[in-house]
Amino acid sequence: MPKTEPNLVSKTDTTIAPVETREANSPQYKSAFVGQTRTNGVKTTTKYSFKVLTEKLNSPWGLTSLPDGRLLITEKSGNLRIVKTTGEMSDKITGLPTVDTDGQGGLLGITLDPAFAQNRMVYWAFSEPVSGGNHTSVAKGRLSDDERKIENAVVIYRATPAHKGNLHYGGRVLFDKNGYLFVSTGERSDRSTRPQAQQLNSGLGKIIRITTDGKPAPGNALASTGGARPELYSYGHRNVQGLTINPVDGELWSNEFGPRGGDEINHVIPGKNYGWPTITYGIEYGGGKVGDGIQQKEGLEQPVYYWDPSVSPSGMTFYSGSQIPEWQNNLFVGCLSGMHINRLVIKENKVIGEERLLTEEYQRFRDVHQGKDGSLYAITDQGRLYKIGK
Repeated sequence: MPKTEPNLVSKTDTTIAPVETREANSPQYKSAFVGQTRTNGVKTTTKYSFKVLTEKLNSPWGLTSLPDGRLLITEKSGNLRIVKTTGEMSDKITGLPTVDTDGQGGLLGITLDPAFAQNRMVYWAFSEPVSGGNHTSVAKGRLSDDERKIENAVVIYRATPAHKGNLHYGGRVLFDKNGYLFVSTGERSDRSTRPQAQQLNSGLGKIIRITTDGKPAPGNALASTGGARPELYSYGHRNVQGLTINPVDGELWSNEFGPRGGDEINHVIPGKNYGWPTITYGIEYGGGKVGDGIQQKEGLEQPVYYWDPSVSPSGMTFYSGSQIPEWQNNLFVGCLSGMHINRLVIKENKVIGEERLLTEEYQRFRDVHQGKDGSLYAITDQGRLYKIGK
């Protein structure tokens, strides 16, 4: 595992003014601790570059690296493609189940089996049309030897109950160090489904942990709680579109959309309740308070960091490469409405510095991923694939 450079934090100038200068939607809401929002800015001092490898992707949503360094990328419309780091793009890979592309639905997050080099298995999240609406579902299949199709695709998990809507699917998937899958689900946005984020008998508004066959992973913290689904890992989430593992300690981090303000970064502890919709630093889109309008409550977890106004955080990754030493163990977050990549400097699970990268590109950054070569790769809703590094 990469180690934190001993004097890394002391080399980072955190005396720069906060990068957020807009007026908050809820200036009356007070953070729970210093630095929970609008922390001091930082600025990368190492010279780095970025370039657009292709602009021909169709609403890409998730990406991961194949063993040889090429990128496997989902497109929201239901397509899967392989893209070389030179930008050359494959034809559509066939064999995937039908997706519901309405609204925020489609083909979403993707990850490879840890033993992909031997079994060629791929796992992905998608919005699955079913009787009565749709689900956030997880499927798996084998990438054929000729890389033209997914073989024997099968759905292994469905976040029930079904809902007739087109918002808040969550949709990130990744493996933990023990070979189990983390999956994020949304609470489907509507006022009628929102309370299910707090209900342990529902798959909505959760982070779940399952086996590669879709069964509850052993050791889940809520498995012995009466009435709780045994696959639940954490709950009280709104719409988690970012999941990543801290490479230093192996622990899970997430981000999620707030409503109007209140986007969050969370250090995810097994079995904990992250508060939505009981507490939030955001307000309703129409301007009213959410629920009782409270931000802190005993027994509910506080975000490590939050944004107000929103930046709409999506895919994210910790940087463990060597190209830019001052980025070591920093968290990089793709931002949609923010139209930038957000760099967060973290010390002892607190954010002590924030920087906004590629702001001049005016792109909706959907996912950020560290490639096999140590560079960062990012995809945007507008169809671009970026390479960022030295």
